[in-house]
Amino acid sequence: MLLGTRIKEKPPHFQSSEKTFVFNFKTGHETNVLTAPILIPMQGSISDLHGRLMLLHNLPYFVESDLKKSLYQFIDEETKNNYDKEAEAALEKLKSSDRNTEQLVNAWAKAYHETTLEYARPEEPSWDEDFADVYHDLIHSPASETLLNLEHNYFVRVSELISERDMELKKLQERQSVEMDKVMQELGKTLTDQDVNSVAAQHFDSQQVLENKWASELKQLMTIQKQEYQEWVIKLHQDMQNPNNNTVSEEIKVKQSQSTVTSERVFEERSLLEESFTIHLGAQLKTMHNLRLVRADVLDFCKHKRNQQSGVKLQRLQTALSLYSTSLCGLVLLVDNRINSYSGIKRDFATVCHECTDFHFPRVEQQLQIVQQVVLYASAQRNKKSKERAELSNGNGGNEDKSKTGERNPSNILPGEFYTTRHSNLSEVHVVFHLCVDDNVRSSNITARDPAIMGLRNILKVCCTHDITTITIPLLLVHDMSEEMTIPWCLKRAELVFKCVKGFMMEMASWDGGTSRTVQFLVPQSISEEMFYQLSNMLPQIFRVSSTLTLTSKR
Repeated sequence: MLLGTRIKEKPPHFQSSEKTFVFNFKTGHETNVLTAPILIPMQGSISDLHGRLMLLHNLPYFVESDLKKSLYQFIDEETKNNYDKEAEAALEKLKSSDRNTEQLVNAWAKAYHETTLEYARPEEPSWDEDFADVYHDLIHSPASETLLNLEHNYFVRVSELISERDMELKKLQERQSVEMDKVMQELGKTLTDQDVNSVAAQHFDSQQVLENKWASELKQLMTIQKQEYQEWVIKLHQDMQNPNNNTVSEEIKVKQSQSTVTSERVFEERSLLEESFTIHLGAQLKTMHNLRLVRADVLDFCKHKRNQQSGVKLQRLQTALSLYSTSLCGLVLLVDNRINSYSGIKRDFATVCHECTDFHFPRVEQQLQIVQQVVLYASAQRNKKSKERAELSNGNGGNEDKSKTGERNPSNILPGEFYTTRHSNLSEVHVVFHLCVDDNVRSSNITARDPAIMGLRNILKVCCTHDITTITIPLLLVHDMSEEMTIPWCLKRAELVFKCVKGFMMEMASWDGGTSRTVQFLVPQSISEEMFYQLSNMLPQIFRVSSTLTLTSKR
């Protein structure tokens, strides 16, 4: 029996030749021959070709392995023969041409060196990597207190500049308020609405000029501080490597003596409610996790708190120790779909970031600019893919998808998507996840498939892959309470988030092998104590809380 088929594979760049694959096999006393013309070199999957041949000709199962082995051997041999012929033809063409052989040899040698790992140059460490290693060594050495004192001195200087800015802006606003009151008194007498609008425009321009001036000074100060700090850290590390250098202790003493500067800026202390739980999750191999329910403002995890006993010294030693470790701390911040820091919680967060110089990472504005570029690129790729699908589809479906794509702003992100920023100048946080949510989170009928919930799942997955062992999550998916958020609404929302996070944490075992983590559930500051304790009682009912064992002796 003679079986035949024709396999067409279209190679993209090089010469192809058609070869006939012949396979002989027996079924009982009958000899069968399978022929298949194949283009060599073959660009498709040999396994797929093998399956198509078996299915197309209803070949018996017992020839499957022999056919596959013969097919691989045939394609391998013919491909080598094809490349050999191509190479011989290229060499013959080179011999008969007038081109400079030396130039071709040099070009080939250069290409070989650039594409072969053996000849690749070792990757040179960047300045950021070197500084990270140096800082990690120093913060875990006796010089750690010196580093924190130096950072505090810089913080005090920035605080003083911010205080001066706030005072000057306050004076300007008061002066403009008095001037506007006088203008309003003359409205309808000697002045018109156009005059009032003109004065208001002048006031706005004056305020913008002053804010830009102070923003420029603040940026310049932070740039100088960052450069001085990094240079001093490198120098101190070099001096500590030299055991005969006696200037190290003097440098440390000088920096410590400079830490007695005081600041007039005072932060408001708010009452904090929290409950802690220890749970075990997993079917066979159980993993212990720590859960905390906290009532606080979301930015309290970012602001620098002052220790009343030591005056003005920053309490951020633990954050500094774990900055370049495998125990990072993260925070979920709920934002809108625009990537900026101009309004709402995003502006408040940027203000907190500007209260202290970040000595390790770019300013928050620079990080947001990079995120914006990535979002624009991703949107362009989405539009390209959607256009390709629309061209392939027929009917109204493709037109509807195209119209939906056109309505979306390419610079914005969708609900459930998030972007991250890195920080070394916040009190308890290293990484901030900016999770996009819309007004739907205020409704009472969201489900486990809501974009905000799925966004939390993706955030927890990033935590597993990037060594973030402590994560703070808004339990109610809002930062502020409103009238429609009644007690039943809060209980229903908390139950949904608790159950979803529990499921996500159980998935973590397959993501990271069962690493112990700390998850903090954050509720708004304005929530009542009664509501807080109701949520606290709900948590052990959903999670498996470890019970204490009391040992008593018999008498």
